[in-house]
Amino acid sequence: MTKVAEFAIEHSQFLDPSGRATGPLPEFAREPAALIPLYRAMVLTRRFDAKAIALQRTGRLGTFASSLGQEAVVVGLASAMRPEDVLLPSYRETGAQLYRGVSLDELLLYWGGDERGSDFAGPKHDFPVSVPVASQCLHAVGVGYAMKLQREPRVAVCVCGDGATSNGAFYEAINCAGVWRVPAVFVINNNQWAISVPRTVQTAAETLAQKAIAAGVPGVQVDGNDVIAVRHGVAQALARARAGEGPSVVEALTYRMSDHTTADDASRYRSAEAVSERWAADPIPRLRTYLVEAGVWTKADEERLVEEINGEIDAAVERYLKAQPQPPEAMFDYLYAELPRALAEQRAAAAASRGDGHA
Repeated sequence: MTKVAEFAIEHSQFLDPSGRATGPLPEFAREPAALIPLYRAMVLTRRFDAKAIALQRTGRLGTFASSLGQEAVVVGLASAMRPEDVLLPSYRETGAQLYRGVSLDELLLYWGGDERGSDFAGPKHDFPVSVPVASQCLHAVGVGYAMKLQREPRVAVCVCGDGATSNGAFYEAINCAGVWRVPAVFVINNNQWAISVPRTVQTAAETLAQKAIAAGVPGVQVDGNDVIAVRHGVAQALARARAGEGPSVVEALTYRMSDHTTADDASRYRSAEAVSERWAADPIPRLRTYLVEAGVWTKADEERLVEEINGEIDAAVERYLKAQPQPPEAMFDYLYAELPRALAEQRAAAAASRGDGHA
């Protein structure tokens, strides 16, 4: 018997759960103060998350997908990207969208069921939230191929969950990306749960990163609760893509501390004890501890930050609650550049049914 191939998956971590460096840090993280913007972004993500859930519970927002405990993944990957890159998110990348310039107001509109929330004033080229599982993986291949054809030094960054890697669209996407060597990075937010299905029973693969191997694509694993490790791993993959070396897969290990969405009750399929154990790896205290011990963060800094962020969120919520809803015919306005005749007639009928004479 002859061995024809051999592979290994590397795992990266720079801060352990106690907030201590496990070794030399990447260049971008060597000055502790440079990590404060990442910390702020993670706190903003968590505070907005809590407010969104409260709004949903009181009937003022639609179904919402929490990213509690996963803030390092979304902030880390977004901070590694350039403005001209394209983000193709799933429904749990609120922190990445905020980091890249989507406003709190726009996010509230989106989760409130208003399509104006997907018309970002900021990163117009980023894709809107993708709810169908793994569909954005295929979109990323198309985006990356267009970038390659146009010889642009840009990268398509697709984010999906562990459950998406069991979907055929994920395999098709990384296979095509590998064959065509498109500039794309597929980030797997492995939070251990595909709604109620645990990671242990949805795939026999030892890691999700190794799924890239069959497509001839590099795959690495990072500690998804260490924002430094996430940013570093994604940055390396982005650099490969920009250099014409093709796509990569980055698996970020984290844990979903919340229900799948506000329409779910995770207590039906996992114990409170199992979740409680995971708080020891919480990404926000991990980075805060490091900053405090490095002498660049204090209790006063924390109090000012929380007050500032709470003010921003409260102001955005007030504007959202005062926003006038769109008329019924607006449902026709967000798919076609020019409406087909049949839909144009339906739109006119919907406008006419309001009885105010506006069409």
